[in-house]
Amino acid sequence: MEALGTTALLLALPALISSRYGAALAAVSPVPPFPPSPALAAPAIAVARPAPRAVRYPLTRQRRALLATIRFAEGTWAGGSPDGYRTLYGGELVPSLELHPDIVVVKRYASAAAGAYQMLPATWKAASSRLGLRGFGPANQDQAALYLVDQRGALASVDRGQLSDDAMARLAGEWASFPLHHGGSAYGQPVKRAGELRRFFDAQLRGQTQPAAASRLG
Repeated sequence: MEALGTTALLLALPALISSRYGAALAAVSPVPPFPPSPALAAPAIAVARPAPRAVRYPLTRQRRALLATIRFAEGTWAGGSPDGYRTLYGGELVPSLELHPDIVVVKRYASAAAGAYQMLPATWKAASSRLGLRGFGPANQDQAALYLVDQRGALASVDRGQLSDDAMARLAGEWASFPLHHGGSAYGQPVKRAGELRRFFDAQLRGQTQPAAASRLG
């Protein structure tokens, strides 16, 4: 009988030890896992943000009238001929509009102005960069000109169908052929009269066309 008791105790001992060991482990608070090492962490994926869209100016009737008036003032109107977009200062034409020609012409003044709106290279570079324009083509020149008008604070007046003295004075800082309030040029160059420009603008709004001979500076 004693031998059987000893044998039973020996057989029950592993289960007893396992039970007590499990209870001891349960009493110990679990250790939270260590955060991954920064060196081993998965790299953050950079999300590409879309580039800001270039500004675009819709060509309304009022804005088309203004663009024609600027060309009239700058001597590149020629009855609305597309040759105005290829015109250098002084009247010569360039064969390509892939880039601003950046050619200095010496006449009464020395200037690298070019295109329908007689933009200087630096002016074109700033405007085309801001608008994301590629090439010196007519549509891009129109957009750059409207951008310059907007920057001068004259676009709102034009959108109301008005070419006021104040709007012309604002544009005089960009185009020497536009008059200041006193009637003179901001740069001491030949200037169109305010009344003449306003009549041309109004005629454009009505869909009329001025003769080509009237588009040259005197």
